[in-house]
Amino acid sequence: MAQFENPVLPGSHPDPSVCRAGSDYYLVTSTFEYFPGLPIHHSRDLVHWRLLGHVLDRPSQLPLHGVRASGGLYAPTIRHHEGVFYVVCTLVGGTGKSGNFVVTATDPAGEWSEPRWLPEADGFDPSLFFDDTGRAWWTGTREVPGGTAGQTEVWLREFDAERLELIGDEHVLWTGALRDSVWLEAPHLYKVDGRYLLLCAEGGTDFEHSVVVATADDVTGPYRGSPLNPLLTHRHLGRDHPIAAVGHADLVCTQEDQWFAVLLATRPYGGYYYNLGRETFLVPVSWEAGGPVFSPGTGRVEARYEVPALPAHPWPEAGPTDDFDGPVLDPAWLFLRTPDEVFWSLTDRPGHLRLQVRPESITDLVTPSLVVRPQRHQDFHASCEVEFEAAGPTEWAGLVLLQNNDHHVRLLLGAGREVVLVRRTVGHDELLATTRLPEGVVRLCFEATGQETRALVAGAAEEWRLLGEPFDGRVLSTQAAGGFTGVHIGLYVTGDVVPGSSWADFGSFTHRSLDD
Repeated sequence: MAQFENPVLPGSHPDPSVCRAGSDYYLVTSTFEYFPGLPIHHSRDLVHWRLLGHVLDRPSQLPLHGVRASGGLYAPTIRHHEGVFYVVCTLVGGTGKSGNFVVTATDPAGEWSEPRWLPEADGFDPSLFFDDTGRAWWTGTREVPGGTAGQTEVWLREFDAERLELIGDEHVLWTGALRDSVWLEAPHLYKVDGRYLLLCAEGGTDFEHSVVVATADDVTGPYRGSPLNPLLTHRHLGRDHPIAAVGHADLVCTQEDQWFAVLLATRPYGGYYYNLGRETFLVPVSWEAGGPVFSPGTGRVEARYEVPALPAHPWPEAGPTDDFDGPVLDPAWLFLRTPDEVFWSLTDRPGHLRLQVRPESITDLVTPSLVVRPQRHQDFHASCEVEFEAAGPTEWAGLVLLQNNDHHVRLLLGAGREVVLVRRTVGHDELLATTRLPEGVVRLCFEATGQETRALVAGAAEEWRLLGEPFDGRVLSTQAAGGFTGVHIGLYVTGDVVPGSSWADFGSFTHRSLDD
């Protein structure tokens, strides 16, 4: 029997939510401080996914200015009902609008509406449930007033799907499966065989993460936790297990009446460190005694499973190299926070990505001249070709491994053809190595084997050569840097110049596994 490999979405794709519309499946994940927000992936077999675009791709939809690292968009939910797609989400820590909102579309690949902000919706991690009674319901999580740190509760109100507003009375549904539990969150409601199932995460999003459920005869409760809770967790497997921190699940039933869950998990390496962040996994689900059984037979998330009983539908795969030969950026590229101005071009010099030199820096909570995409492999190669003539000592252009503003590594070309390798940890820069390269095209590269990371440089016609000594990549892990995102690899320019007077041209970018 054919098998698929987990994760189905490698790299930083946390908090997955999935829905089915006929024979099509759509999935969204959190994006935090990155723009555009909430990538929407499409599949017809739950295994192969293609990126359609983003739910929030207009600056008017997503005010991320000044948002802290790992602030921004948390835990979206996508649902489809009577020809309309709904996405609900929370913007955390916004300097302008913040809180919960809903957007809609009739075509998930098309234009999504402006957000309808819901100030009456407390907390975070919202979800929608469309009952077969014709009513719709909003669930969310909030901290218990006066409770201990991390003590939360799941609440519910009716949702008017036409006016996009909450109506009726509020009901507190559940406070968690375990005594003294923390961070009961990510609530999703379903109706199976006439009973209501409340599926939640519990224990936080790291090693203690888990999946728990409660059931009720009425949508407003009372809900009773399953005696089998937690239904899924890896915390009992130890920190050496190759898959950890499983949780934040969402269920989907195929047109063949098979059930699956998408969920997040991590893949630690080099010890309990995960640089790729939280990734999206797919797990089969069966039902016993009215409750879900995750990964029947093993009870843990596996690296491989039999493929769903659906026609295989792989999509054409993009190669590992972007030659920037299209009129617009590939949707896989992201900006750090919402750009107020266009500082990039693919038409000023066809076949190149031109980034304008601007004073904004990745060390600050701003939108620098930077484009990034998630690291997808543990053992990886990431490289670029760049042409840049710095006009002064503050101007730099090149390649970065970005965890956040205080934890990243920069490999940059500057004035006098100097190339520097700079590591930033806990907000402090350390110059690791420097060299000079000849005029013309410069090639810059990071390669990692496990957590051993190397910087490589070369002129256009030269062989790669090592710059400095290999360094420990664990400085870029969540355990070292904090936060909720994985490493993003990007192209970056900065400098104190008159805006528009200087630029760097990137001829290509490659990101691939070292096994390829």
